[in-house]
Amino acid sequence: MLLVDAGNTRVKWALARDGATPGDWLAHGAVLHAELDTLQAAWLGHGVTRALVSNVAGAQLAERLAALLPRLWPTLQPEWFSAQAELAGLRNRYRNPSQLGADRFAAALGARTLVPGKALVVATCGTATTVDAVSSAGEFVGGMILPGLGLMLGSLARGTAQLPEASADAVLPPAFADNTLDAIRSGCISAQAGAIERAVASLPAELCIISGGAAGHVAPALSVPYRMLDNIVLVGLHAAAIASPSP
Repeated sequence: MLLVDAGNTRVKWALARDGATPGDWLAHGAVLHAELDTLQAAWLGHGVTRALVSNVAGAQLAERLAALLPRLWPTLQPEWFSAQAELAGLRNRYRNPSQLGADRFAAALGARTLVPGKALVVATCGTATTVDAVSSAGEFVGGMILPGLGLMLGSLARGTAQLPEASADAVLPPAFADNTLDAIRSGCISAQAGAIERAVASLPAELCIISGGAAGHVAPALSVPYRMLDNIVLVGLHAAAIASPSP
């Protein structure tokens, strides 16, 4: 089974044997959109019979993915994952369940699968940061969407005359920084952490599951219990595949 999480910046993937538990993979990896064709070499030699794909990166990337798979497996057609009203014990309370992003629903399903029976906040810190709530009874309550850490840092440089562009790749600065670069980092990381902490308090949640490319920068600033789980969307896709066998 091939699992694919096509996000705004990167395409993550995992290969799993039939019958494996979610997160138990033969191989996994990630590439930038521009590197998509390199996946052919990574997948070569695997007898894939099913491909489940979550795509939030638009129609053009979907077309590229759909064209890539038949080069390796001529009869394989991808299954495009989308949010549902209910799946694998997770009930979607979005006003219009189908409008919930496929990646957010998959991430919530992955978190619920790995940490069942607890009230959870699921934070995915990527190009955008999404902060979603899952009740202990298994309801996707709703969530927040805000600019990701990189977008926050970049927007200050682009939208102001004198502020420099700061990088997240630095030691976590103190809350009250004594130089401009660290002040920018502190403000943007605090904004990310603050949204997550507000969500945890509002649910209230017993645990925050945090994932995504910027999670390593945001998590150390959190003052709430958290668990870092990379590839949480792929875990959710794996759980969805098990719950909905291929026709």
